[in-house]
Amino acid sequence: MKRTAIYASFAAALLFTACSEGSTETETTSEVTTEATTEATAAVEGETYNVVTEQSEVNWNGKKIGGEHSGNIELQNGELVVANDQLVGGNLVIDMNTISNTDITAEEDNQKLVGHLKSDDFFGVEKYPTATFEITNVTPVENAAAGEATHNVTGNLTIKEKTEQVSFPAVINVNNGTATAKADVTVDRSKFDVRYGSNSFFDDLGDKAIDDNFTITFDVTAQNTSNATAQN
Repeated sequence: MKRTAIYASFAAALLFTACSEGSTETETTSEVTTEATTEATAAVEGETYNVVTEQSEVNWNGKKIGGEHSGNIELQNGELVVANDQLVGGNLVIDMNTISNTDITAEEDNQKLVGHLKSDDFFGVEKYPTATFEITNVTPVENAAAGEATHNVTGNLTIKEKTEQVSFPAVINVNNGTATAKADVTVDRSKFDVRYGSNSFFDDLGDKAIDDNFTITFDVTAQNTSNATAQN
């Protein structure tokens, strides 16, 4: 399986709360997000590669004093824009309702953590069902060694309707109608009003504090479906 990986470091506490799914409101917001993604992608000249969600993966890792937690989040949809076999833009939409935990084996404790991550303490997924990342600039790294970053990527990350610019190195490859990338991005959750357990908002938390910085790993595969259709 070929996969486009974008590793995005979100804040460690990002993944420590939750709310229930947002039914009608969630569906409406998702439709608006999809339209915005398409419009933003169309603004960049090039061929559109659609993200293959079933071949894509997003992982998260958050740390606190004396421990850490990890899990997954699913991509809702996304597009990458390619020109002259180079990635030049794109958008990813993350379904925040799909936050899960992979390190806690006890079902009750696992669901308690996931529920907290979805709650208003953290991501408030009922009100904010998606997070987005829009690529605004991709710059090749000269003489990149094998296995090391081939490009530097800059884009706008939006969580809870707050947008911040983030930059990170990435390993990107475009070959035969498939675009792949790998990257690691660190995000400060305090900039997105994710307050729970944050020393940026509360004093005297002691060993109850959760790191503001957390890591998100995007493993995304995108394919040029127009070329595939033409070939068939």
